[in-house]
Order: sequence, then structure tokens, then C-alpha cells
Amino acid sequence: MPKAQTNSQKPAGSTSAPRALRRNQACHPCRKRKLKCDAARPACGTCVKAWETLISVPAPPGYAHPSEPQCSYDPVEGLTLAPDIVPLDKIRQLEEENAALKSRLYDMQLQVPRMPSPGQRMNSASPNNSESGGISLPRASLSVMNMISPTQDSPPESRLRNGSTSPELHSANNTDPFMDLLFSGWDPDLPDPATMSHYVDVFFRCDPCSTHLLHKSSFLAAMHLPPRDPGFPHSALLHAICAAASRWSSRELVPGQDGTRRDTFAEFHASKTRQYIDRTMASGEDIFAVMQSCILLSWYFYQEGRWVEVWIFASFQTRVAIPLRLNYPGTFSTHGNNAPGAYLAPPKDFRDLESRRRTWWMTIFFDRIASVGGWVHSVDERDIGTELPLRDIDYEMQNPVPSNPQDLSSPDLFLHHPPQYTDSFLLLLKSVLLFGRVTDYNVRGNLRAPTAPSSSQNPFYLDGFEALDKLVCVDFLESLPALYKHNNGVTDAPEGNSLDTNLYMVHIIPHAAAITLHNPYIDFTNPECISTARCVQSARCILGAYYMLSATSLDITRLHPFVTICWYLAAVVQVQLCKYFIELGDNERESTVWGEINVLRFAMLEFGRRSPIGTRQEKLLQGLMREIVRMTQQKNPMMVVPLYPFSHETLFRKDEPRPYGNEESSAPLPVSPPEQGQMASPPFGM
Repeated sequence: MPKAQTNSQKPAGSTSAPRALRRNQACHPCRKRKLKCDAARPACGTCVKAWETLISVPAPPGYAHPSEPQCSYDPVEGLTLAPDIVPLDKIRQLEEENAALKSRLYDMQLQVPRMPSPGQRMNSASPNNSESGGISLPRASLSVMNMISPTQDSPPESRLRNGSTSPELHSANNTDPFMDLLFSGWDPDLPDPATMSHYVDVFFRCDPCSTHLLHKSSFLAAMHLPPRDPGFPHSALLHAICAAASRWSSRELVPGQDGTRRDTFAEFHASKTRQYIDRTMASGEDIFAVMQSCILLSWYFYQEGRWVEVWIFASFQTRVAIPLRLNYPGTFSTHGNNAPGAYLAPPKDFRDLESRRRTWWMTIFFDRIASVGGWVHSVDERDIGTELPLRDIDYEMQNPVPSNPQDLSSPDLFLHHPPQYTDSFLLLLKSVLLFGRVTDYNVRGNLRAPTAPSSSQNPFYLDGFEALDKLVCVDFLESLPALYKHNNGVTDAPEGNSLDTNLYMVHIIPHAAAITLHNPYIDFTNPECISTARCVQSARCILGAYYMLSATSLDITRLHPFVTICWYLAAVVQVQLCKYFIELGDNERESTVWGEINVLRFAMLEFGRRSPIGTRQEKLLQGLMREIVRMTQQKNPMMVVPLYPFSHETLFRKDEPRPYGNEESSAPLPVSPPEQGQMASPPFGM
């Protein structure tokens, strides 16, 4: 029998055994664990296998796997390896090196005299010149560049280097503000710090959604941190705030041919916010702050009336929030061994928890409002387990209040309002969720119905309609606490008027929901039609709320932009009623309804002075009015006049003549709605 071949008898072409490593050539992890090491660079085979085994198992909640094998070696003679230091120490070291280089640069400027020579003029920064893709830092804004010159009277050419468009460095006792700004880490695409602080202040004072999403005091405190500090607000949030606040502090307005206005400053910062969103969706970095920016950008698109982007962002941000587990109780979950873990770590403290709650509910808030036209919601109520947020005062003061006991599964959500968990914002959220239930009912009913709803159909025979009608038209408003039930948000006091836009919307959104629920079943020829009575009463309640607000000097553009949709729904009912009176030949009541329609049109146009959504809704209403304009015999039926002889625009111009000097030019007041017991008969006296 042949003998087994020994090592000395191996063929010459066979692979030789791996050479033995010299002392200290193995990597640190292998030496520590006493494992074999092949000393491969940048990571040995043993460390690579260990890392691959580690990442094959999902990380525990709140932790993340290393992005590469943890393999390190002793320094090699002649080869300098990067030391193992803490990232914050490395950042601090780089900042010190930058400061030293900056000091040397200034010293060189002092030693080498330089005479300014003519150069190219600096092009003004505009959105059209910015790159379309990626995060670009092309140039500072004009307000920042004006700080470069040491004198105010120096020509623009003296601020530039020879043959370039970069800023000239001037020698002076004080350091160059522009260089200080760049070395501090400030985003050059943002306005200068003073202007940015102004827009942040305007945002928190005027935007109705600002404090519902962001914690004001901590955000203002973070604005005083160095831009490189981890606690400094994310650039995407600042760009979104610039776009949102420009509604009240416009800088570069361009009027459009259709009567709307175009704000190039806001569009520039909106495009920058979108670039950050695109980059974050590819990398996952800073996803929570960028998601909050996405919500602010969505409201900007809503105010602009850009419906395609509104619908896209409404569904986009809700789907992004799902992997973050914001739809779970406490905005975090560890349930299920087979379910993927949450992308976010557990909340760090009270403020972090409430901030996540509010971010989630503002996402749902926007989704419900964007779907009022009859679109399916992005997230079903059954998939939402997050408890309702706390009151605004508790969030701002960081009061240690237990979590809200109510969520969407609470049976008495719309009828019971615990005092310690109720304020105008929470009631506004409930009213929008109630509107969402009406949208769900209409969409699901029409999806499988054999025929479309008609005026000859009695909706109260439909499954669930009567209960929803009672909740929307009666029970919700009747269940409001006395403090909010008898206060519609408009306060006319001797010391001054005030407007709670949240509470104002609470009193008109249920009426808009009632119109959406009953409008397909309106039948003016049937005196017993309850749907007709519901719609006409709701339309006049919305109109009456506007009358009350117009009687003050308050600015209606400070209202929530969803108010334009409520006005539009009320105007649609009035247009249908006007057509019926034209067919009857009742000129007196037709004239009254024409006045009410024009009052609502005036409200939309007035709101459109700041937010194009008002102008766009008024244009849409004009399309519905074409038929009654052809049918009517009224003179100048489309004439729009203010309700009162003054408006907030002319109230303080006492020296100017008032164009509307008598009360007869204003539209007539609406007929008072009937009592609840008389709802069976229409309120317009048929």
C-alpha cells in the first residue's frame, strides 16, 4: 500500500504554508482574543468575519452596529497612522488649526500691501443660479456680502480679488465679518445671523403651526450656539423657516399674471430644504430634524396652493414617520422579535418625547387636511397608536405631566375633553380628525357603491350615516367645555383685540365637515330634506364667524390657511342656493345670497394678499359661478365690496377718503340659523 505523502514530499507547484508573523504584527483585537491573524490591511480576515457575523443580526433597540470592522495595528516604522481619538476632540483640534491658519493669513495680509483693482462685478445670488442637485454652498447671500467691505461707500469692485468673484480680505483692526462667518461654520446659503434671527422671530409670532411643532424657548436658545455645535438647529429647518416666514416678511415679490404673487426668496429656501430632504432620504442622516423641515415645507406648499406637491408631501412624510415608529405609543416600540427595530433610539427626555408626538400628529393633521377633497388617507386610524399630545403650555414650560390618556381608539375621543389635557390646539386636532372621519366615510362609501350619491337618496338609511351626522353636526360642538364653547377665538376687549386662530377654526371646521357629508344629498325642492338644512345652516355659521371677525381690526391673514377651504365649501352651498332662487324668480332672496357669496369671495381675495391659496380658491369658485352668472338678472352680481366701510388695510388711514361710505353697499347679514328642534325645516323659508 502506498504511503501518505508527507510535507517534504509535496509537489513543487503546491501552495506553501502561510508564513509566520513576527512579534506584534497581528492586529490588536486578535492579540487580545488570542486568535490567528493574517495581518491583512486595512482589516484582517478574522476581524472581517467577526464583523460580518455581528451585522447579520439586527442591532438591539437604541444601538447601531459599527460601519466597518474594528481592526487596528501597531504603528509601522515609516508609516504614520491616524491616532484613535474622540471625534469631538478631533473637531476641536481642526478648529484650532483653522484658527491658527486664519491668524497667519491675516498676518500675511498686513505684511503684503495690496491695492484694489477693478474686477468683475459680483452676480446677485438667486435661485436660478443655484445648482439643481446636491447640497451646494456656492456663495453667501447679498446681506452677508455687504459686510465684507470696510466702508459703506466703497464700490462693489473693491470687495473682489483681481480676476475672481471671491471676497477680498481687508486688513483692519477688527477681523473680517465674512471670514468670521465662514470659519464659524455658518451655512452661506442662509441669510446673515441677524436677518435669520428676524425670520425666526417672525415665524414664531405669526405662523399658526410654529409652536405646535417646535419648542420655542429651546429653539431660540439653540440659535445662540456656535453653528458647529451639535445642538445648533439643522440648516434644513432654518431654510424651511425662511420659506414659511417670508409670508409675513416678504423680500423679493414678483406679481403673477393671475393675481398671485411669487416670492423668489421663499422659493430659493424651499429648494434648499428639498435638497436636504433628498440627501437625507439617501443617507438617513439627521432624519428627524429633516422630517420636521419637511412638515414646514408642506405647509408652505399648502399656503401657495401647489396641490400636486401638497399631495406628494402629505403621503411622503407619513410613510417616512412609520419606520421611525412615531405611530406607536410613546413614539417607540420594542414589541415583536421578528419586527424590524425602530430607526430612532428611545426618547431622551420629556421634551424629546413630546416633540416626537407633536411631529407625528402634525403629520396626521396635514394628511387629513390635504385629503378633504375626497382622497384616501395615507395612514388609517387603526394603524395609529400614538397618544394625543399635551397642552401647549405644558410643552413650552416642560411641566412633568403624564402622557395624554386619549388616543384614536378612545371611545369618547370627540365627546370627552379632560381639563388637564385640553386647550385650543388639542380641540383643533380633534376637529380635523373628525373631518377626516367624514372623508373616510365618503371615500369608502363611494368606492363600492353601485351608483353615485344623489339628491333623491335619503342618506340616513345608509349604514353609520346617522351616527356620524349626530357627532359632526351636534355632539362635538355641544361637548366643548364652557371655556371654549362660548368663545369663538375673537376677543374684542378695551385693551385690544386678540385672535386665537386655533379656537376660531374649532368653531367652523365641524360646519365644513357637515357640508362635505351632506352636500351630495341636497334637494332644495324638498322642504323636509335634512341635508339641505344642515348645509345651509353650516354655510351661514361659517359666514357669521367671518362677519364677527371682520367687525374687528384683526388681520384675517393670520388665520390658519385651511380657513380658505371652509370659506370655499360655504360658498359652494350659497352658489347652489342662489341657482335655486334664480329658478324660482325670487329676486330679493337671490340678491341676499349674491351678497353673501361676494363676502366670501372678498375674504378669499383678502387672504390671498399673503397666501396664494386664497386667490386660487376664489378663481376655482368663479368657475362654479359661471352658470348662475348667465342665469341671473341682477346688475353687477360679481361686484366684491368689503363687509364694513373699513378694512384692516384702511382702518388707520383716517386722512384718506373711504371708498365705501354707507352701510347699504355692504352685503346683508345672513338669516339667523334655527334652533336645533327646527332642523327639519330649511332655514331659508321655502
